[in-house]
Amino acid sequence: MADLILKDVVKSYGDVNVLNDINLDIKTGELIVFVGPSGCGKSTLLRMIAGLEKITDGTLSIDGEPMNDVPPAQRGIAMVFQSYALYPHMTVRENMAFALRIAGKSKDEIDSAVNAAADKLQLTDYLDRLPKALSGGQRQRVAIGRAIVRDPKVYLFDEPLSNLDAALRVATRIEIAQLKEQMPDSTMIYVTHDQVEAMTLASRIVVLANKGIAQVGSPLELYERPRSTFVAQFIGSPAMNLLAGKIVGTGEVTTLELSDGAGRITSNYPSTEADMGAEVEVGIRPEDMVPTDGPDYAFAGTVDITEALGEVTQLYFTTPSASEDTDTVIAKLHGIHRGLRGQQVTLTAAPDKVHVFKDGVSLHYR
Repeated sequence: MADLILKDVVKSYGDVNVLNDINLDIKTGELIVFVGPSGCGKSTLLRMIAGLEKITDGTLSIDGEPMNDVPPAQRGIAMVFQSYALYPHMTVRENMAFALRIAGKSKDEIDSAVNAAADKLQLTDYLDRLPKALSGGQRQRVAIGRAIVRDPKVYLFDEPLSNLDAALRVATRIEIAQLKEQMPDSTMIYVTHDQVEAMTLASRIVVLANKGIAQVGSPLELYERPRSTFVAQFIGSPAMNLLAGKIVGTGEVTTLELSDGAGRITSNYPSTEADMGAEVEVGIRPEDMVPTDGPDYAFAGTVDITEALGEVTQLYFTTPSASEDTDTVIAKLHGIHRGLRGQQVTLTAAPDKVHVFKDGVSLHYR
């Protein structure tokens, strides 16, 4: 439906700077997800795109047209909010038709648009009900339907599932994914604090931190090749383990010695002679750690706590070998493992699963 470009965008409230140097090129048909910690500015950025917040500096364009000074109603954007914001005295049909009636559309145009949206969202049987007769997930679908009937250039979603319980979040997330499949040319921007939503819905994820963009990439790119320790720990659950170490062998394969004599391990991240002896953080995701009896290992410790989840068993270790950011190492073993609490366990990881960060930046991106 539309290309959207943010160039050198800045947002300040008086002397307080919130966002800096936001540069982003969103292509037609993408579903872009903004994620980041609370207060990082992801909802503020969405509201600037919508025209609900003024851009302090920089430019926003849609299909090549500058939008900085264009009123929200004229930007060709529809927004779905965290709260459903439905009119309680109107039926589902009337709620979905309201914006079109205000725009002066004919009855036939309105009926056609509402019926088509209701069919996409499986709301046809509920068109004559009031919002109070619907579940939370159905109400959110009505809010999405209200956006669809307007046929906007860009859809904006501001944490639309956060008011739903866990089961409804999963069901509605699947429905949004199916909706995107039915509307492949629609450009959508979605804000969430839930990384599962981000990983399962996004064409690309934009991770926001420290008043700017920390990394942009496909979900698997961010998971497999995080640019920084921040992204490495923000994407993935449980968070990536960061272990203090140093480089003791360089080349296409880097040899790492973990602090406090924890062990020695290799990584496929290349290093140079200049890196020899450098203090680094060695990153290994909990799900990539496996028990070993071999001489090379990343970590050895006594299991403090186990969580038996059926499909996986999570082991928690408290260790002085962990980085300054955490004193816990977590291993996520496939299947059921009984009787490990209080036991000594030695763990390793394949070289292609061992990340190396120097001064907080991945060696892969130097």
